[in-house]
Amino acid sequence: MSGTFETLHPTVQALLAGCFTWGVTALGAALVFFTRTVNKRLLDLMLGFAAGVMIAASFWSLLAPAIEMSDGSFVPAVVGFLAGGLFLRLIDAILPHLHLNMPLKKAEGIHTTWRRSVLLVLAITLHNIPEGLAVGVAFGGAAAGLPSASLAGAMALALGIGLQNFPEGLAVSAPLRREGFSRLKSFWYGQMSGAVEPLFAVLGATVVVVARPILPYALAFAAGAMIFVVVEEVIPESQAGGNADWATLACMAGFAVMMALDVGLG
Repeated sequence: MSGTFETLHPTVQALLAGCFTWGVTALGAALVFFTRTVNKRLLDLMLGFAAGVMIAASFWSLLAPAIEMSDGSFVPAVVGFLAGGLFLRLIDAILPHLHLNMPLKKAEGIHTTWRRSVLLVLAITLHNIPEGLAVGVAFGGAAAGLPSASLAGAMALALGIGLQNFPEGLAVSAPLRREGFSRLKSFWYGQMSGAVEPLFAVLGATVVVVARPILPYALAFAAGAMIFVVVEEVIPESQAGGNADWATLACMAGFAVMMALDVGLG
């Protein structure tokens, strides 16, 4: 099976990996079929774990290879990293969305009359844009044949992002269920928040394959976008429920798991 996967075009590999991470989001959202409420400490732990995975992936799977490909030069990594953060800031300012546990009046982005449920879904969708890009860029980089961007490393990145997508699916479906949505609708909206990942994975891989010289910039761009999401949204949400110490420990655990995956498999 792994041998067959290795022979696929990198955009197809990225598509399959993006579908995997989307599927894990759906698994998390599916928990709503079994429970109406989720323990707040558990959710904060899972969000903290997700933050740790994203931080580790940003360095080990994206920034470190970008620096190595640039013969030790920091310029592509810095430029790409900052561009990724600015890109997400622009989307954050435009796309209407609502963070978890926030009242409707705290919605961000362009003012709209959209329902709270839609804004919650869009907030998690915003998370998944840089994750999809990261997966796609990693597989595109592996196809370039550079030792610092291996197929095993790209697969480790997809696995790590898949692990942290589980709580994100639940983070959408559980609040919707509490607001009176049916289990099926809550699940549907929860899994749809991850639907952008295959799309952006293919986009990231395609851009890198077509324009190989921008690979270091693209890797750093994905890292910057992920760090923006972590600092602006994931960590604050994990710390807001009164379980800051537990969430911080979970963040460290997530970082350690992703670091082990990348070093061990990459």
